[in-house]
Amino acid sequence: MNKLYPDAAAALDGLLFDGMTLCAGGFGLCGIPERLIDAIQASGVKDLTIASNNAGIDNEGLGKLLRSRQVKKMIASYVGENKEFERQYLSGELEVEFCPQGTLAERCRAGGAGIPGFYTKTGVGTLVAEGKEVKTFDGEDYVLERGIRADLSIIKGWKADEAGNLIFRKTARNFNQPMATAGKICVAEVEEVVPVGSLDPDSIHLPGIYVKRLIIGAPYDKKIEFRTVREREAA
Repeated sequence: MNKLYPDAAAALDGLLFDGMTLCAGGFGLCGIPERLIDAIQASGVKDLTIASNNAGIDNEGLGKLLRSRQVKKMIASYVGENKEFERQYLSGELEVEFCPQGTLAERCRAGGAGIPGFYTKTGVGTLVAEGKEVKTFDGEDYVLERGIRADLSIIKGWKADEAGNLIFRKTARNFNQPMATAGKICVAEVEEVVPVGSLDPDSIHLPGIYVKRLIIGAPYDKKIEFRTVREREAA
């Protein structure tokens, strides 16, 4: 089975439909599947529910899909760098399910492992627990969180072999691994594809059985969410 596709549009062909649920890897602008996001925007698919740590920034990353009004609901943890997200949320244009960061990662990991729900102390006694079952274990309250399953996962990796075995690089590992397993189908973009057998088996972070389609997205431009610099000292 050839998993390597010529570009993002080809890799997503036949997978997109209105009202679908997506799991998207990445953290801010680090480790995000840029080429796949661009292809989703170009497709015009709408009413998307997207589970991701955040929604990128204005007009970068998932922020592009917000700007084009293709997102109906975000399941996210951190959204502080996206003004368009804030505007749509406060105006009632965007449905938002806020989820603690570790809980979100575990919900996706659980969904990928076939676990429909789990109990956690995170969020007990807060708005996060409203409308959810709370159960007591050993005298402590825990809130029930549901695992997340998606129609499609889009992720970004560093290097893969032709079978889809994949390595993430440094902090780009972040949410990509749990998001990959939570989708019925996972499409990955990577910087380099090497022949099968080229990767050290002990270095593989995501087995190829999870990756159904693969593209090379390189070269990439390094984008920075916000730049903080100190003034140049006088000579």
